[in-house]
Amino acid sequence: MSLAERLGQATVTMSSDLPATGSSATQVATPATGSLKRDVQDWLVESIGQDLYSGGVEPERLERLVFEGIQEVMARNPRPLSGSDRARLVQEVIDDVLGNGPLEPLLRDPDVTEIMVNGYDRIYVERFGRLHPTSLTFASESHLRQTIDRIVSRVGRRVDESSPMVDARLPDGSRVNAVIPPISVDGAALTIRKFAKEAFKASDLISIGTITRPCADFLRGCVRGKVNMLISGGTGSGKTTTLNVLSSFIPEDERIVTIEDAAELQLAQPHVVRLESRPPNAEGAGQVAIRDLVRNSLRMRPDRIIVGEVRDAAALDMLQAMNTGHDGSLSTVHANSPRDALSRIETMVLMASMDLPVRVIREQVASAMNLVIHQTRLRDGSRHIVQISEIVGRDGDTIVMQDIFVFEYAKDRRSGSLGHLRPTGIVPQFASSLQERGIELPAHLFQDQR
Repeated sequence: MSLAERLGQATVTMSSDLPATGSSATQVATPATGSLKRDVQDWLVESIGQDLYSGGVEPERLERLVFEGIQEVMARNPRPLSGSDRARLVQEVIDDVLGNGPLEPLLRDPDVTEIMVNGYDRIYVERFGRLHPTSLTFASESHLRQTIDRIVSRVGRRVDESSPMVDARLPDGSRVNAVIPPISVDGAALTIRKFAKEAFKASDLISIGTITRPCADFLRGCVRGKVNMLISGGTGSGKTTTLNVLSSFIPEDERIVTIEDAAELQLAQPHVVRLESRPPNAEGAGQVAIRDLVRNSLRMRPDRIIVGEVRDAAALDMLQAMNTGHDGSLSTVHANSPRDALSRIETMVLMASMDLPVRVIREQVASAMNLVIHQTRLRDGSRHIVQISEIVGRDGDTIVMQDIFVFEYAKDRRSGSLGHLRPTGIVPQFASSLQERGIELPAHLFQDQR
């Protein structure tokens, strides 16, 4: 049996009442385990030195030393420990040294979707769309900084006074953002948006009410028919989850290139190339921006280009890609409505410093994009697609849009539902071009079945 298995078995067998995942996972250690934990960590620092938290020690040696340290300190401890305290001590030391400290139980909790560390002693979580404080804390500001350093070093990123902001990811793909002083006035801040262990499917979005079945069938036909789509919405509205689901509709015989700041997309297709941007190094060189990756992807013979999020001048290159034969491209953008999404794309194209007239930009947008899907988080914490709009052309300098699906808010607040996504009865103009590709959109998809 490996040392990791022995440690795991010790954690399980020493007590049957160790805090489980869920709300009970936010229990704090008792004073007895707290002091013992510090003793074990001091023993490890004496044995290994400052390399303990640097990630420079081989995992096998680290596991062996953790096990020896726990055995040594507990042998010297005159106070008897209950089974639950002993198991908690083992788990917390393992979490601190081999994992992410007090964040580990939250990362294991399937109900937690986001973790927000506002300071070493203030940790909040999001459960089912609602924010809740926890009683978990880091031991000190230094302990929090060590955890941040460990996370970002795994993906070749760094965070220090010269580069006080960083985007990174955990091994499971969860998105991490860290900010440290002097940018963060009250100490380091850490935000983790957890990655679902299994990618969401269309049926999952239907079951939780994000979309309806007719809407899912419509979007499936649009993806297979190579309609260029933009997903808009605010922070935490579920844009990336919806992008993942839409990407799952892409046929397996197509070559897909994904471009992201931090790789999050989970595509099951066999022919996928994943590209990730890179920040500048300590000398300020070596940066690879999203825009560079979009331009490079055009030389990789992609059938589809998926940009995780457009937030700068890369919008111009994305429009060029959509207008030069790369139909069926997908991306997301932060915006408050489909109309605002197009305005943001316009603004970001102007960031490319090409001095393009607004009329030309709008012509490019109207020609390149076919569909804007807008998603939002409602007041009860649920995430819903609330509007799907087709771009039908221009009227002078104005981009003309028509709604295909619209969220209708419930008039009776006692019904238990905030509303439903309804078809407007309008058949999109691109339906005829989909027919030419062999994609049939049944008429009933656009009829309100109430």
